[in-house]
Amino acid sequence: MKTLTVRLPESLAADIAAESRHRRVSKSDVIRERLGAKGQTTPRAPVLDAIEDLIGSLDDLPPKLSAQKKAYLRRTGYGRKRHR
Repeated sequence: MKTLTVRLPESLAADIAAESRHRRVSKSDVIRERLGAKGQTTPRAPVLDAIEDLIGSLDDLPPKLSAQKKAYLRRTGYGRKRHR
């Protein structure tokens, strides 16, 4: 197993220590379980909730812009030098 050093806020470190004492397991075991549980579910970011009504609401853009962005930028002339 690899070793990883992490700095935690005091409140989180105290919470992990209290849980490890209560369950009589090491703090490392508590952290491994918490990290493993995080990987199983994907919580939605609060930022995504705030902008979800805007997603896909732009007009006049191709439907697969993320996959074809270079071709779209080439067609629209982005990055070309303009004559003045």
